[in-house]
Amino acid sequence: MPKRNIINPEQSYTFADYFKLNFAPQDILAYFNVNLERRSLKLPQSTHDLDRLPDLKTRIEEILPRLSLTSEIARREFLIAPVLTDLLHYTQATLNIEYPIVVNHQLKGSLDYLIENSQVFLVVEAKNEDLEKGFLQLAVELIALYQWIESDNNILHGAVSTGNIWQFGQFDPQGRIITQDLDLYRVPADLEELLRILVEILASQ
Repeated sequence: MPKRNIINPEQSYTFADYFKLNFAPQDILAYFNVNLERRSLKLPQSTHDLDRLPDLKTRIEEILPRLSLTSEIARREFLIAPVLTDLLHYTQATLNIEYPIVVNHQLKGSLDYLIENSQVFLVVEAKNEDLEKGFLQLAVELIALYQWIESDNNILHGAVSTGNIWQFGQFDPQGRIITQDLDLYRVPADLEELLRILVEILASQ
């Protein structure tokens, strides 16, 4: 049985604090009455023309050999941001950066990237390139985001990214399940597949 007392009910936590915890993700999520499931999501992909894709891929391939991925600023500005700005072009969505929300004293902080149109999509930058802890932070933020926006959507989507690797996640609020995708998408190798998934998620009604 998960130990629910790993989270102190009297203590205040930001989203970044969950990234620092060393407990198993499923035990932390159990505190919020949410189960963790790991499986391949097989996400749908857009069939629309991605007119900027060749240029984006060329630019990323050109800078990667000269880019130090130990720098969070470099990963954010040169790998994550270009993908998201092209996503805005394809979907006409809006992008909120470091978007603050407060649900309660245990669900609060700033969302790295919140993308909105008819759907909402959350992107968390994995600090120190730690994808697993980054996914835990994404999961907690999806739980908070659902309560913050009082979403009517059955499923909330998000992704965690180190810049050159992306992993998707979903929150089913009715079933109280966070699903961690087993598939990873590499940039630039899987850039087209990644963009088509992102576009399709934001275009779906």
